[in-house]
Amino acid sequence: MAITINEIENGMGLVVDGQLYFVTEYNHVKPGKGSAFVRVRLKNIRTDAVLERTYRTAETLEEADLERRRMQFTYASGDEYHFMDQSTFEDTVIPKPLLGDGVKYLQDNMEVETILYKEQVVKADVPNFIVAVVTETDPGLKGDSSKSGYKPAKIDTGASIQVPLFIAQGETIKVDTRTGVYVERVKK
Repeated sequence: MAITINEIENGMGLVVDGQLYFVTEYNHVKPGKGSAFVRVRLKNIRTDAVLERTYRTAETLEEADLERRRMQFTYASGDEYHFMDQSTFEDTVIPKPLLGDGVKYLQDNMEVETILYKEQVVKADVPNFIVAVVTETDPGLKGDSSKSGYKPAKIDTGASIQVPLFIAQGETIKVDTRTGVYVERVKK
């Protein structure tokens, strides 16, 4: 659907050069001389690349009708991950590339935020933080509560991360899924 440049809003989806983008920022500029224009900052939905464009007020753009849905992870089969749509209860298959690095942190029944375009999932984001159990690591050193050293550990999702020396096997920790970094120990 074609829209005028004056109808742009933050968070809106647009199709630019055949690619899907979010509008992250826009600014109407009215110079002293010449006609007004709009400077738009766009973020590619699939690659997260940022694009800046300038449009004259007479130009039109193609709006992408994007829909956000919450889906619950049910199981994995090879490189396909099955999710249940929380609104329709239908099974949706999401390929591994759409999940990106977040696939390392998928837990049973975890809810992810998805973006659909023409009833196809184009992006799936796992939560920013998860609570996981350390399944493998070297024994914790008694009295070593300093933050000076880290050791490798494996969590219940199968991902390997670095944890402080005082973390022992079986402990529950909070992990940032965007960076794969240990955040804190979680008390039960």
